[in-house]
Amino acid sequence: MVKRIRKRRHRNSYPERNLSYVMSQGGRTRRQKYLREMKAFPIPLIFSISIQTLFYGILTVQAGNHYWKDIAQVIILLALVPVFSAVILAAFRRHASPIIASAAVTGAVFAVAVSVLAASRTQVSYSGILGCLLIVLSAMAYANIKFHRALSTNVAIAPFAKLEQIIGEFHGVRVLEGPDADLSDVEILLIDPIEHHSEKWSHLLADCYLGGIEIMPWTRFLEIRRGRVDVSSFDISHLSYSPSQLLYARIKRTLDIIGVIASIPIVVPIALIVAAYILVRDGRPVIFVQLRRGYGGRRFRMYKFRTMYKGMEGAPTRYADKRIIPGARLIRKYRIDEIPQLYNILCSDMSLVGPRPIAEYETKTTIAVEPKYRFRSLVLPGITGWAQVQSGYGSTIEERIDNFSYDLYYIKNMSFDIDLLILIKTIRVVLLGTGAR
Repeated sequence: MVKRIRKRRHRNSYPERNLSYVMSQGGRTRRQKYLREMKAFPIPLIFSISIQTLFYGILTVQAGNHYWKDIAQVIILLALVPVFSAVILAAFRRHASPIIASAAVTGAVFAVAVSVLAASRTQVSYSGILGCLLIVLSAMAYANIKFHRALSTNVAIAPFAKLEQIIGEFHGVRVLEGPDADLSDVEILLIDPIEHHSEKWSHLLADCYLGGIEIMPWTRFLEIRRGRVDVSSFDISHLSYSPSQLLYARIKRTLDIIGVIASIPIVVPIALIVAAYILVRDGRPVIFVQLRRGYGGRRFRMYKFRTMYKGMEGAPTRYADKRIIPGARLIRKYRIDEIPQLYNILCSDMSLVGPRPIAEYETKTTIAVEPKYRFRSLVLPGITGWAQVQSGYGSTIEERIDNFSYDLYYIKNMSFDIDLLILIKTIRVVLLGTGAR
């Protein structure tokens, strides 16, 4: 009997059989961030569900369908599509192609929903289903881009020599006191790849690697936050392309040609009207030709509609420039003068999307100040680009170098996703008529 009591006492002396004992010995707990990271999705979810409901309800009622039970079943099931899509997308934090990923996930979930409706023999409007698919794809693509660019709030940065000069860029980021700082609440640690890969910081970095804390160069953090690359720290060795990027680079030429052919019914009538107007106002030629720097540094002749009086082209355009032909400001405002560059695309000199080619003399003067500027020619120039939709027109050397940081971001992250995003942003810029002079 005494032996049994001793055994029970001995067993009761053990600590609780859970992970609290591990924590008491120096283990660390990590916060649940899954639900917190879902913050990027609620507004697009509400928008998608609301628009889907209105669209499908109005369309089916106007078509004379008054089977309210079926309509309600379709609306409820389709409303679950963005919800489940958001839950799945939130689980993939660092996917490189947010638009493609959202389209694949949302399309798969939508297909399941349609299959359920078909299996339950629910009466549906196929045109309504198609419209709802376009709505939810757009909403989830927007939400996933926003989610992809969002960074965790629990970010810390290790101090380094240059930090005081750029500390304003890191608002909301905690600066560590030193190599022995507490990392209990840190999810992402920003470092300087040169200074912090040293013996002084090796113990801290080892704790991060072994403790599941993500280590990120501070330049990469700013790239994600600002959509641009730090020119001073950039080196061509930083370009590392994935197989999907290499594949896209191969098929991009085909997509450009398809895009040009598809635009012909719209742009040709507009081009004929513009050409006739310029011919009447200021005679021939109606096309302005200028030497520009293209892919691999090769010079090519770029074409535009001439919007200035003859003999007055060449110098950078200013606001309220008197050299512009009356009425041509509208042509420039909505980028109609760039329609002839579709011919440059067919000639393989340009692409629909890429760093905007600038005049040869502007390229030379800018390279003299910033030699890295020549890296713009690593990819085909484009009619529109990331710098144009993010920053706008650069007339001075300083503005061109500033735009160059956006061009480097595009070159580094070139993909179908960013090209599609640029085209969408370009449509918005054209409709608003911003950035042109």
